[in-house]
Order: sequence, then C-alpha cells, then structure tokens
Amino acid sequence: MYEILIADDDEDIRELLKYNLEKEGYSVQLAVDGHDCLKKINAQKPDLLLLDVMMPGMDGIEVCEILKSDETLKDILICFLTARSEDYSQIAGLEAGGDDYVTKPIKPKVILSRISAILRRKEVTTNKPQLISEDLKINREKYLLEKNGVELQLPRKEFELLALLMSKPNMVFTREIILERVWGSDIVVGDRTIDVHIRKLRGKIGDDKITTVKGIGYKFCL
Repeated sequence: MYEILIADDDEDIRELLKYNLEKEGYSVQLAVDGHDCLKKINAQKPDLLLLDVMMPGMDGIEVCEILKSDETLKDILICFLTARSEDYSQIAGLEAGGDDYVTKPIKPKVILSRISAILRRKEVTTNKPQLISEDLKINREKYLLEKNGVELQLPRKEFELLALLMSKPNMVFTREIILERVWGSDIVVGDRTIDVHIRKLRGKIGDDKITTVKGIGYKFCL
C-alpha cells in the first residue's frame, strides 16, 4: 500500500483528497502547512507528497527544496497543487525538483490518474534503477544519462521517454502507452509531440537506437 501525505492549508481540499484516495486503497496522512508537513515526513516517510504551493509560514517550494537536499528524503515523489493562474508556481515547482503538478480546483478523477502515473514511474525506478545498453547507461535514481561515459543533459520528458523505452528493450510501446506513461492521461498532446521528442533523442543517442513501428509506436533496439 502506498503512503500519501497531503499538505494543504485548505481543510476542504485535504478532506476531499483524503476521501478519494482512501477509496482507491491508499494510506493517507494530512498536514496543514509546510512545518507540519516536514514534521509528519520525519515521523513517517511517504511514497508521494501532494504539496500545495501557496501555504502560510513555509510554502511548498521551500518544503520541496528541503526534501531534495536531504539524501534520505529526496526520493519522495512530489506532486504540486497550484491555482490555475499560478504559471510561475508550476515552473518553480518543477525546477525545485517536483515530479508533476495539478491545478485547482481539484478534480478527483484527474488527480487519481496523475498519481497513478507518477507511482508507475516509481515502480520502474525501484525495479530497474539502472538501464544499460552497450554505450548507453541511464540511472533513474540520479536522473542521469551517460553515452560512452560522457554525461548528457536531457530535458525531463526526453529522459522519461528514453527511460520508458529502455525499460523493456525490443518491446513496442504504443503511442497511447507512451502518452499515458510520460505525459499523463489527462494531458492533451498530439502524436506530433511524441515524434518531435523521438527525433531529438535520435539526434543525441543515435538514429539506430529507436525504431519506428509504423502505425503502432516505438521500440528501443539492443
């Protein structure tokens, strides 16, 4: 059972999320602000933190930075909760080390879908923290890609896409699965988005590494 901590100063949001998450079988803790959040984490480390950006005293960005600077806590998955108009908060949250964000008002189906996608990524990381293929080595725990011993900096979505394909070499991933695993089922992007990311990856790791299976999707070739 996954442990989820909800940190939000709005009681209605906390109770709404708690009710829906517990219905899905998650174990849920609640925190009313940033300080309370850190206290709860130190007492019991969660798998995933739903973290409101705008909280009194200590905001969500500060909490995230504290967690990511701690070797024992930096692997906690973080999904930010932001107001729809807070574009700057969404960007700041991801730059601080957040894994995703969901905009308010909270829609239970949306956040359940997003949580499921985030936790699937955790399962891939836990089961295969290192993915190796000849001249490539990808480390999901450190978010690091090496090619012939040289580190390459990849944008987050390119990294997630490559890690997904490398997790099961020679297996064809359909476009639908790629969109769900990398972008989330509630994010509306077109096939062109996948094609652009694949083209960029090929330019960095080699054209022969990723094969197009016409009409279906892509696979990573050994």
